[in-house]
Amino acid sequence: MSSDLSGEELRVEVDEAEIISSETENPVDSFVQEEKDEFSQLISERDSYLDDLQRVTAEFSNFRKQSAKRNAEIGSRSQAELIEKLLPVLDACDLAIEHGANDVAPIREALITAFEPSGLQVLNPLDSIFDPTCHEAVLHEASEENQDSNEQIVIEVLRRGYIWSDHVLRPAMVKVRG
Repeated sequence: MSSDLSGEELRVEVDEAEIISSETENPVDSFVQEEKDEFSQLISERDSYLDDLQRVTAEFSNFRKQSAKRNAEIGSRSQAELIEKLLPVLDACDLAIEHGANDVAPIREALITAFEPSGLQVLNPLDSIFDPTCHEAVLHEASEENQDSNEQIVIEVLRRGYIWSDHVLRPAMVKVRG
């Protein structure tokens, strides 16, 4: 372009340049670019939905696990409550056997045998080391032989203790020496 062109001639040349440049732009390239933009938008939307789905799936899985754990705990607690209500019956059986009513022994054994598979354990601490988490010492006898030892040994069980699923339902009432 030369500088001696008038305004109208300059405008005509600029318009021709725009026409030439618009003719040189390939409509296929602009279509491809639009499709790429739309495709990348769809991919980001898909990824967003996938992230949401994965998060919701993980939350639901955690909820299901927590619900199952809670239900198991409630079931175990209700079984423990039933066993606690039966402890006086077992105590009565023990007392009856101590007083010579041996006909009660099979009933006691049947009750223990029925509940052992579910998690009942009878504490038999005789001649073992005193454990305050499982035993309740109500009588104490001084040890004559080994005064230096701080170990207390269970020498008599006054009332049996019971454990249900690794939880002490009732500690054993014992007499200790030491």
